[in-house]
Amino acid sequence: MLQFVTEKISVWERLQNETRPIYLYGMGDGAVRMLAALRSFSIPVAGLFASDEFVRGHDFAGYPVRKLSELEAEVHDFAIVLAFAVCSPQMVERLMALGAKYPLYVPDVPVVGGGLFTPEYCAEHEEEIQSVYQSLADERSRQIYANLINFKISGDPRYLIEQTDTKDEIWNRVLQPTNHEIYVDLGANVGDSIREMLEFTRGKYHRIIAVEPDKKYYKRLVKFVGDTPSVQCYQCTAWCVDTELAYAPKAGKQPTISNEGAMTPARSVDNLLAGNPVTLLKLDVEGAEREALWGASRSIARYAPKLMVSMYHRTEDIFELPLLVKRINPRYRLFMRHLPHIPAWETGLYAVCEDNGNTQYAE
Repeated sequence: MLQFVTEKISVWERLQNETRPIYLYGMGDGAVRMLAALRSFSIPVAGLFASDEFVRGHDFAGYPVRKLSELEAEVHDFAIVLAFAVCSPQMVERLMALGAKYPLYVPDVPVVGGGLFTPEYCAEHEEEIQSVYQSLADERSRQIYANLINFKISGDPRYLIEQTDTKDEIWNRVLQPTNHEIYVDLGANVGDSIREMLEFTRGKYHRIIAVEPDKKYYKRLVKFVGDTPSVQCYQCTAWCVDTELAYAPKAGKQPTISNEGAMTPARSVDNLLAGNPVTLLKLDVEGAEREALWGASRSIARYAPKLMVSMYHRTEDIFELPLLVKRINPRYRLFMRHLPHIPAWETGLYAVCEDNGNTQYAE
């Protein structure tokens, strides 16, 4: 029994028992996945709405997209299911104000793969979840992890609002970058993570390796890097071995590894580095974090770079990835931090190894 898990009823069961009409808030890929999940539980959806400024009199997934103001005027009591990501302070505040007026549910639906985090799923993986909880290095990480689990079960966004951090906290207190980092950025996108790292090192570094598979993003990444010295860009997918993989683009979204799509080179970090050191490694690779970690396992075991790992793409990521990091290099101390974001797409795993001379974390 996981003592830190207080939620026992899944968000899906709550929605099945909801007596008010249920309206989906949002459009796009997230709404498509949410509708599929709701259908799998035979949960009826009365309609779909968006913020007034985004409504153009169109339909989505067979539903007319209604304005929130119109819905409030016509339907006096209804329940809301959030189906898009909210990260700006203004939107978070607006959403929570809406949640104070109406029942607000934020079901956790994986970005990649299947499986939903229900109480039954939690019980099935109790041993792994408890192992991660006990391995976390500080009380804040344990509280964030507990809130994350309870959010995934309940769909209550207040669990995510209760524990939030800043990028300053993550970089300056957990990662503590030096002026001579060798940074490997997996999922470099258009260079935003590189820009962020340079902000906290005052533009100083030793070497940067950026990996981005998407053609459109890679072009912008190369433009961003320009003639900056000691920066290498690779248009490929991060993987456990060197091979080729089908990579399918999504409209307006990050592409993912798929059975369909153009064949794209895939490289392992160990082969990219060819035995050379790495001091800072970021993994945000659209559900391929497990494979990318294995592809960097020799470098992680040998050099113990500081790690930044996204763990929201797959349902199992929240226990599988921390345990894999500890398996590859047991000397790591594991931290979790959560940037303001609903759903939990900005809850990150951070791993530092004090005896490699790079980092000393101060409580």
